[in-house]
Amino acid sequence: MKIRILPILFALFAFTLGARAELTEEQRKVPLEVDSPDPKLAKIVLIAGSAANAPGSHEYFAGCVLMMDWLKQTKGVWPVLVAEGWPKNEAILDGAKAVVVYTDTADKLPFLEPSRWDHIKRLINGGTGFVMLHQSADVPADRAAEMKSWLGAVWQKDTGCRGHWDMDFNEIPKHEITRGVTAFHVPFDGWLFNLDFAPGAVPLLAGVVPDKARTTADAKAHTGRPEVMAWAYERPDGGRSFAFTGCHIHKNWSLESQRRLVTNGILWAAKIAVPEDGAPIALDPAALPLNLDAKPAPAPKAAAPTTATPAK
Repeated sequence: MKIRILPILFALFAFTLGARAELTEEQRKVPLEVDSPDPKLAKIVLIAGSAANAPGSHEYFAGCVLMMDWLKQTKGVWPVLVAEGWPKNEAILDGAKAVVVYTDTADKLPFLEPSRWDHIKRLINGGTGFVMLHQSADVPADRAAEMKSWLGAVWQKDTGCRGHWDMDFNEIPKHEITRGVTAFHVPFDGWLFNLDFAPGAVPLLAGVVPDKARTTADAKAHTGRPEVMAWAYERPDGGRSFAFTGCHIHKNWSLESQRRLVTNGILWAAKIAVPEDGAPIALDPAALPLNLDAKPAPAPKAAAPTTATPAK
């Protein structure tokens, strides 16, 4: 009897995707895709990707819930949460002042499907603010030029580098997004750098990276150069974009300057005035471990073999 391998593999793949996307009981209590009751409120849509990576990292849903709370602390803002990478009701995107994307990347980017890509393109062409966090600047090569025109930079595997290490951001340039942001240390987060920047992109955070992280010829040619990890971009059409390649480790949302940078960046992209001291971003520590994805714990490492001592 012949076994049809491909159909079975596709079925298993589909099942796996469904399992990854399933929300926990706690997450299902968070209201999703709730539109603004008042058109005068500035609607900001946060798109959270499906569960991915190890526990405590790539916590897209939990991170977006936290960002919703910080955005609510600015008067006149109505944040909307979208789960699993794309809204069930695409109309929720209509009228958004900004769209925030916090998802997996490259071939896993949830809006690569042509109709979704075109939907994002229409929003951007209409002046909607655009924010991409963590790996989102990494897109397939055939989408790179367009993403660069939207975001102000794009990561490509032939020149870009990525990895995990501590970062120190010691020099904070003056910009509306950096209001209230002071020098800070980010422990062992995930970073993308050596991106291809569009003219007019404004660096907001840059710091020294380990030499061993320079894995491409292009990056090795710039040893010692501070690398840009966050930037702002005013698009030629008048729209605004902001990106930060950190946000890999969930617990690092406890860092006040990281929270303020990202919240300021979202408000700026939405063309909402950022207060002189920065946006309010109060965090209840008890909120940090809430709404995490259901992920299997890492397998324990095998114990190193021991050498028996001969009996005397």
